[in-house]
Amino acid sequence: MNNEVKFAVIPCAGKGTRFLPITKGVPKEMLNIVDKPTLDYIVDEVISAGITNIVFIVNDEKEDIKKYYERNLALENDLIEHDKKEYADLIKHIATKANYFYVTQKEQLGLGHAVLQAKEIIGNNNFVVCCGDDITLFDKVSPIKTLIDAFNKTNATIVGGQKVEHKYINRYGCMDIEEDLGNGLFALKGIVEKPDLDKAPSDYGSLGKWILKSNIFDELEHTKKGKGGEIQLTDAIASLMKKEKVYYQVFEGCRYDCGDKFGFLKAVIDTSLANNEIREELINYIKNLKI
Repeated sequence: MNNEVKFAVIPCAGKGTRFLPITKGVPKEMLNIVDKPTLDYIVDEVISAGITNIVFIVNDEKEDIKKYYERNLALENDLIEHDKKEYADLIKHIATKANYFYVTQKEQLGLGHAVLQAKEIIGNNNFVVCCGDDITLFDKVSPIKTLIDAFNKTNATIVGGQKVEHKYINRYGCMDIEEDLGNGLFALKGIVEKPDLDKAPSDYGSLGKWILKSNIFDELEHTKKGKGGEIQLTDAIASLMKKEKVYYQVFEGCRYDCGDKFGFLKAVIDTSLANNEIREELINYIKNLKI
């Protein structure tokens, strides 16, 4: 099997309950951060790591995702006719910067079940999984590239994440560390999903990025429903650990949980402050707020 990581799987079938009522009409992945949807920040990170085959796991109500990533020749031609070629080029680039695949998840049975839906498209290839509402802003090397480098060193499943404040570790898959291998790479002896604070084996959390081999599909097919009555990806990885080594890689960058209202708001503010077009006006506005 080729050791190259050729595909990305981005689960986008969730209902976005925490953002109701807006998510009744707009997928949470399509909520905009400045001038592009949350999902497109993830797509761009995937592409920056050299991956151009992207599989979206959607439900029947996520047509807006397909609409955003498909060509719209009528709109492109209209923009060109009105001397707005730069915008025509922009929307064409969005549709052509990667190869997009769509798989419908008929039942909402958890992240593991969502990943399993990509089995036919992925085949025997290695792939990265990125949660559809987690974005990371980075300066140079993308987090996914860091995880791919770790995968190339180990030829093993990689769980990506960062150290979190202890009081928040019960929100995540928590790493049970076997050995510190340096440069943010750890060999694992276990993963505890959302542990009680007094039972957490570390403060290293799984934060929405994994490099997986195709053998994860066998584990997922035999994984029973876990917490929340869902098929958990963490449970499948824990099962895999009984057969082979699994590693954890810390990635750099500022990560935002955009499925959380405050996390989304932080992403909007920080992205705006990094945007040269609006940065100065925003800073002046904030300075003049009467709080």
